[in-house]
Amino acid sequence: MWNKDEMKGKVDQVKGRVKQSVGDLKNDERLHSEGEVDEAGGEAQEAFGEARRKVGNAIKEVGKKIGQ
Repeated sequence: MWNKDEMKGKVDQVKGRVKQSVGDLKNDERLHSEGEVDEAGGEAQEAFGEARRKVGNAIKEVGKKIGQ
């Protein structure tokens, strides 16, 4: 299950892609660039969230094995 960082990262990626598309349509380089930054930031935040989730799951598994 996704955590809030993964969800926010995915939202930012979509927002970035939309900004890039609108920037292309309006021939607005600033908006396109802003979209690229948003998308890259979203990818980083999603990766952080995924890593955090995996560490949490690993800790739970170790706890289960210790508790046996």
